[in-house]
Amino acid sequence: MFDWTNEEFDDFYYKNIERIAKSLNIIEGADFYIKKLRQDGHKIYIITGRDNGEYSNPFEMTLNWLKKYNIEYDEIFFTNNFSDDENIDKLKQEGNEIYIITARGSFLSHSADVMSVEENQQIVLNWLKNNNINYDKIIFSPEDKLNICKENKIDLMIEDKVDNINKISKIIPVICFHAGYNKDCKNSNIIRCYSWYDI
Repeated sequence: MFDWTNEEFDDFYYKNIERIAKSLNIIEGADFYIKKLRQDGHKIYIITGRDNGEYSNPFEMTLNWLKKYNIEYDEIFFTNNFSDDENIDKLKQEGNEIYIITARGSFLSHSADVMSVEENQQIVLNWLKNNNINYDKIIFSPEDKLNICKENKIDLMIEDKVDNINKISKIIPVICFHAGYNKDCKNSNIIRCYSWYDI
């Protein structure tokens, strides 16, 4: 149909994909069945790869599209949040120290009943290494993250858990990774973000 080179095709695609995506209509009946599923007690999780670098603001675009069609959902996950490690590297280049504080790998972890704490921690460390996540220190702890922030003189926290956001934001700014369960977290020390691209 088109006698385009790969470069011409790519050029057309990247110049037009955002306009096309914004104009897509909802699949017929999808909104009805999503509402029915929610009424029947099911949770709706939306998983999208729109944060792959093809859109100028994939998070806002997606949320606006869902709002336009009145699609109610419990959580939205952008699958490429960690695919590009240059954002974390940029933070490091700017002189920031990156501390990871996580309950993963502790006895409170969701997988603690199927593997040892050490195995769980190794999975986390391997994932960070395989995804080229550059950090200065990792702290595995089921404890209150507020005390860890104080002990390590952390001056900015990135967090998604409601309890931690509310406690920590009383003493330092918190970048709140958006999720359905933390949408009510609001105060002057909470900055909402939708991806690592926003940080």
